[in-house]
Amino acid sequence: MRPTLLPLPNPLPKCDAESMTFRHQNDPELIRELLIDPGIWVVVGLSNNQDREAFGVSRWLKVELGKGLIPVHPTAEVVHGEQGYPSLSDIPDGTDIKVVDCFINSEHVGAVVDEAIANKDRLMIDAVWMQLGVVDEAAADRARAVGLDVVMDTCPRIEWRGVRSAGMAR
Repeated sequence: MRPTLLPLPNPLPKCDAESMTFRHQNDPELIRELLIDPGIWVVVGLSNNQDREAFGVSRWLKVELGKGLIPVHPTAEVVHGEQGYPSLSDIPDGTDIKVVDCFINSEHVGAVVDEAIANKDRLMIDAVWMQLGVVDEAAADRARAVGLDVVMDTCPRIEWRGVRSAGMAR
């Protein structure tokens, strides 16, 4: 059942300290390490739909950063020349995965994180990355509890600007 959308108040509430929420704080060094590592990224939610953000970001990861890429989507499509799989559990044994990048809604990401946890050793998964707007603190805690690194509520393409700038300053 879809929630009923309510009209926004007019005027909109003012932005002040009382109404502010605190965005998840990611470790900048972890982000840097994940982005400069040449390892394979699994992109959950990736299909050939060019209108989806997952398509453009995954293309950027492959073309600009030279990442190995594995699409995960129920349709198991070949995307950017890479064979897709319907789930993490369908990826062949021994595949060494650096990051499971989640382009799915927050309400569904917990199940993907749990699947990453279940396949952590089989697929040598190092980290889970929840895209911009995807937040599930409980799932992040479960992942960290088994030794997975977690980045949440941000996009690698956005973070790359800071990594690249910091690298130039070093």
